[in-house]
Amino acid sequence: MSAESFATTVLLSRRRKDRGQRLVGAEFLKLRKRRGLVLSSFGLTVVPMLIGYAVVAVRHASDPDRHGPGGGLENFVPSIGLLSGLVAIVAILIGVTAGTGDLRAGVFRELVITGRSRLVLFAARVPGGLALVLPFAAAGFVTAAVASIALAGAEPTPGLRLLVLTGAWMGLAAALTFVLALGVSSVVGSAGPSIGILLGWQLLLGPLVLGIASLGIVRGLLPGAGLVALAPEALEAQPAVSMSAAAIAANLVLWTFVPLAAGAWRTNTRDA
Repeated sequence: MSAESFATTVLLSRRRKDRGQRLVGAEFLKLRKRRGLVLSSFGLTVVPMLIGYAVVAVRHASDPDRHGPGGGLENFVPSIGLLSGLVAIVAILIGVTAGTGDLRAGVFRELVITGRSRLVLFAARVPGGLALVLPFAAAGFVTAAVASIALAGAEPTPGLRLLVLTGAWMGLAAALTFVLALGVSSVVGSAGPSIGILLGWQLLLGPLVLGIASLGIVRGLLPGAGLVALAPEALEAQPAVSMSAAAIAANLVLWTFVPLAAGAWRTNTRDA
């Protein structure tokens, strides 16, 4: 390869990279500009943790003999249980918005006409959406972690290992739920039905079906099974699902690529 052709290849590669970064930035900006979505995401992650720990702390201050300290491991575990469900709702809302936003705004046809690859447009939604989902998940978790330690008093506090494992698990759960919501909403093409399907599974059907032990190995194929099995033991995640490391990895990979593949396929074949 000559020096001239090598330089041309490098230049084209840089241009493609810059174009991809601009698309990701545009997707993130479209989500961030939705004030209602941002405020509701903040209200579902950080605010409940602040209110919950504040209420428990006030009760302890008013009657320490009857009510224990506001923090500690005893309060950290249930707060994470609540937060994980709220983060899932936020991930669903953001994922559905990312998957249907262009269709609802009527700009999907315009984007296709510009000559951009539909698959590239869909792919840009993944990092663009995660850039909004993960900070909210992290903010809620940090709020709970700091409060559980600062308000613990003489009670045992969550250790560093538990905090790291729980934070990583929370981030993974948020990312996988977002990917599932993005894929489902891209296939359905409408926000309302997509949110209904996803919330119905996340809040009702999922826990119910995963709790049926008689299903045996079938449970390991369901979305969310790998996440429940991967949860730190101290969190006492329910329903309890026991899976091997290989089965957990397979479940996580399955429910990462299946929604993305389905969403990419529908975006690529949808009439503009």
